[in-house]
Amino acid sequence: MFYWVLKAILTPVLRVVWRPWVEGAEHIPAEGPAILAGNHLSFLDHFFLPLVVSRRVTFLAKSDYFTEAGIKGWFKRVFFSGAGQIPIDRSGGKASEGALRSGVRVLRQGRLLGIYPEGTRSPDGRLYRGKIGVARMALEAGVPVIPVAMIGTFEAQPPGKLLPRVRRVGMRVGPPLDFSRYAEMADDRFVLRSVTDQIMYELMALSGQEYVDMYAKRAKEEIAAARAAATSAAATSDAATSDAATSDAATAAAGDLAGAVSDRAAVGGPPAGVSAAGARAGRPHRPHRPHRPG
Repeated sequence: MFYWVLKAILTPVLRVVWRPWVEGAEHIPAEGPAILAGNHLSFLDHFFLPLVVSRRVTFLAKSDYFTEAGIKGWFKRVFFSGAGQIPIDRSGGKASEGALRSGVRVLRQGRLLGIYPEGTRSPDGRLYRGKIGVARMALEAGVPVIPVAMIGTFEAQPPGKLLPRVRRVGMRVGPPLDFSRYAEMADDRFVLRSVTDQIMYELMALSGQEYVDMYAKRAKEEIAAARAAATSAAATSDAATSDAATSDAATAAAGDLAGAVSDRAAVGGPPAGVSAAGARAGRPHRPHRPHRPG
C-alpha cells in the first residue's frame, strides 16, 4: 500500500522538476514475471525507474540502506522498507545465496524484479562488470531480462552529493532478452558469465557509457586509495615546503649572528639549523578498455 501512496506523491514532483523522458517503455510486459536490469549511476535511479512502469517493481536493495545511521539513513530506511524492497547481504556465501532465493521467489509470484547487476553505484559514471546473480535468477526462474539504461542521473546526483541537481534525466528500455536456451545450465559459471556479459553489453549500447571490465566495488577501492595517496603526498609536500622555509630563515639568522660575532668579539653563541624533508607522490591505476563480451 505504501508503495502506491509513495508513487502517487513523488510522480508529479519528479515529472515537474526533472522532466524525465523514456524510450522503449512498450518492452516492459503488462503482466507476468521479468527482471528489469539497470545500470546504477545514482541514488535517484530508485525513484525514476518505477516512475515509467505502471506495475509495481520490487528491488533487491543492499542491506546497508536499512541500517545506515543519521538523517540520511533514516530516510533510506523508511523509503526502502515502506516500498517493500528486499534487503540483501552482499558479503557472499550463504548471505548471497539467500538474496538469490528471495529474488527467484518474487519472480515465481509473477512480479517484476528490479536489480542493478553492477552491485553498487558507478564511482565515475562508467559501466562496470556485472555480477552473475542476475543471470542465475533469470535461468532458475525462467524469465526474460529487460535492460533499462538510466541517462543523466549521475550528473544529477553524483556520489557524495546529498542534494540532487535539477536537470533532465531519461531512460532507455531495450527489448527483452530471452535466455531460455540455457534453462538447464543455471549452475554453469561459464554460461552465467556469458549471459551476464550479454546483459551488460546491451546496457552499454543503450546508455552509451564506457565499459570497464572490473567490478565497481574494486574501482571504488582503487579510487579511494589513489585519493588517500594524493592527500598524503600533498600533506608531505606542504610539510617539506614549510621545513625548507624554516631552514632558510635559520640560515639567514645564523649569518646575521655570525656577522654580529665578528663585529663584537665579546658576544658569542652557536646558531641553530633545521633540515628539510622530501616528498613522494603516487598515481592511480587506470583500468583498460575491455573487449565486447561474447
